[in-house]
Amino acid sequence: MWHLLDDESFPTDAATPAPAPANGNVLSLFGTPEDDGPMGWQERALCAQTDPEAFFPEKGGSTREAKKVCTQCDVRSECLEYALANDERFGIWGGLSERERRKLKRRVV
Repeated sequence: MWHLLDDESFPTDAATPAPAPANGNVLSLFGTPEDDGPMGWQERALCAQTDPEAFFPEKGGSTREAKKVCTQCDVRSECLEYALANDERFGIWGGLSERERRKLKRRVV
């Protein structure tokens, strides 16, 4: 068994599991959501909890459902920033379609 903490009070015998953290939250061993790195916003995105097909409609398909989800999302700006920086060519990112992102880039440049 892996022992993630450097506390000698925990047993090191593989047959004896290490006790759970006092607060019962295993995630606390790995940092807080704010410490999740540059792509951690994706785990907090509402689209990760919904049907991904809504965010990648077929040509001519409706983007309304995806954009509705985006308007309520806490990480919308991070999503849009990522899409613009990485030249995402497909899907709804940060509440904007590919066409809307291209138009936004032209205005900024």
